[in-house]
Amino acid sequence: MADQYFMAEAMRLAQLAFEDGEIPVGAVVVIGERIIGKGYNQTEKLHDVTAHAEMLAITAASDYLGAKYLQDCTLYVTLEPCVMCAGALYWSQMKRVVIGATDEKRGFSRLGTGILHPKTQLTTGILGEESRTLLLKFFKTLRT
Repeated sequence: MADQYFMAEAMRLAQLAFEDGEIPVGAVVVIGERIIGKGYNQTEKLHDVTAHAEMLAITAASDYLGAKYLQDCTLYVTLEPCVMCAGALYWSQMKRVVIGATDEKRGFSRLGTGILHPKTQLTTGILGEESRTLLLKFFKTLRT
């Protein structure tokens, strides 16, 4: 049940990205039952190719904890992270990553799950259809 709740929070952030004209991806970092980091894609707004939802959420969580390692934390993200974000997840030693929709074109799993830290647990498909639907809606609006 907690997975659904926290992924719904990430979906709320993805909706904010959508409304800002950004690719609709949202992420939250949780420790225990508390959200300690949030982010949504802001690459256009910030003119920064690294301003992905996951990167912003990881930075916020690290700031909150005053630590670079997030070994007791879970990241909830609406879309499978890219290789850059997976690298950041590796270095942060995130305990668990929960993904909504997979990304067959740019997701890290194209290279295998070994890109995540060996201790990181991976869960996929939580609110995956809802995330996929929002992404399709976004890209459809770009084409019209």
